[in-house]
Amino acid sequence: MREGVNSVEQKEKKMAVSEQVIACSIACNLCGGTEVSILSNRSRSGKPLRTVICRACGLVWSDPRPHDARRFYEEEYRLSYKHTYRPKPKHVLRAGHVALSRFKKIEQLLLSRKAVLDVGTGGGEFAYLLQSLGHSVSGIEPNRGYADYSIREYGLTVQVGFVQEAAFPPESFDVVTIWHVLEHTEDPGRVLELLRSWLKADGMLVVEVPNVEATCQAPRNTFHEAHLYNFNVVSLRRLAKKHGLYEAKHLISRDGGNITMFLTRTEPLIEDHYEAAIPGNYEWVSRIVRQHSNVRHHLTPLPYLRVWQRLCRSLQERRETAHAATGKALLDKLYSPQVQFHSVGRHEESQTVQG
Repeated sequence: MREGVNSVEQKEKKMAVSEQVIACSIACNLCGGTEVSILSNRSRSGKPLRTVICRACGLVWSDPRPHDARRFYEEEYRLSYKHTYRPKPKHVLRAGHVALSRFKKIEQLLLSRKAVLDVGTGGGEFAYLLQSLGHSVSGIEPNRGYADYSIREYGLTVQVGFVQEAAFPPESFDVVTIWHVLEHTEDPGRVLELLRSWLKADGMLVVEVPNVEATCQAPRNTFHEAHLYNFNVVSLRRLAKKHGLYEAKHLISRDGGNITMFLTRTEPLIEDHYEAAIPGNYEWVSRIVRQHSNVRHHLTPLPYLRVWQRLCRSLQERRETAHAATGKALLDKLYSPQVQFHSVGRHEESQTVQG
């Protein structure tokens, strides 16, 4: 037993945080700093991946880049995650449930008909939900297979390509959503700047990213090739502010794994001078990553709860996809209660106005 523990400890030491100051090849996207420390040398796949943290502001990123981002997201990303170029019924159902949970987070922003942009539309499940609820929805998706599927299956309006190359008139949208996409981009600051330009003066940008402070996952799963950047609330808020976006509020998922931040173009009444450096954030994030060990993780109920949840989800997906003819039929059934509820709500609202 002790030999097994020693083996684990030796392996973890190889991947341990290095507090030695090194020079990075990619300057910090937030503060421009070049002095970093190494947080990890391995990805969750077990392959070499150097993840560094800025000593001035605490932003975390992969240095050097682990892949050609354009080719990876156009051709390889969906295949590596889903093992398919088009979503299978179980993927559609799974994404449909996620879409419903995301809608709940922004429901109050969509009480009347809105113009919405969804960045990273994927298979189109979230965009189709909003479209079914009566909103005017546009999407952006770099993967041709998934984008074509969403256009054909759900009749969505999707620009195929990267957000940096998308073309929209200034101030086109009431709401812009970017769910688990910002961490995949090579220049997240530039992406936020673009999204701000497409947002109406009184609009809302909703950004959701993994939380680098999360300990709900096994330590070896914290960093991987697909996530070029890793944020906590402080670094995400500061990066947004750098590009003229201000936090209205943020949510942390129940397991601590995700940050959902609501950003506006409206400056706060109390002026707060912008500073790129974030004192103490490097030490805070480094300590959390360093202390997140396999032993600590397996002393919590989280890994065992995840196994149970995956088993239940698999059984549910088999049952619900057994007779699904198309992705659209699957989602129409799943979304029906939500669509009916909101249609009734709009009807009652119009009746009240008429009365």
